[in-house]
Amino acid sequence: MRTSTVQHPAATVEFSRRELQVLHLVGEGASYAMIARRLGLSPHTVDTYLRRIRAKSGVTSQVQLALLASRLPAPPAHASAAAAA
Repeated sequence: MRTSTVQHPAATVEFSRRELQVLHLVGEGASYAMIARRLGLSPHTVDTYLRRIRAKSGVTSQVQLALLASRLPAPPAHASAAAAA
């Protein structure tokens, strides 16, 4: 499983590939329903991924999630194309 490490003010956080996909879409302003459609997930599963991201990173709000997403390196081109499909 591919993971990525993100430097957070309090710690270094490691996310799974799917968590990164969800987080990137949050950073683009996508709603849970939009993320679910783009990734072929249920909204409940998206919520689960976001709860895991919050637990790992310590963020507590949607704004903090978007800020965290803005610190991520850009996803590979093929990952963006797959998420958009």
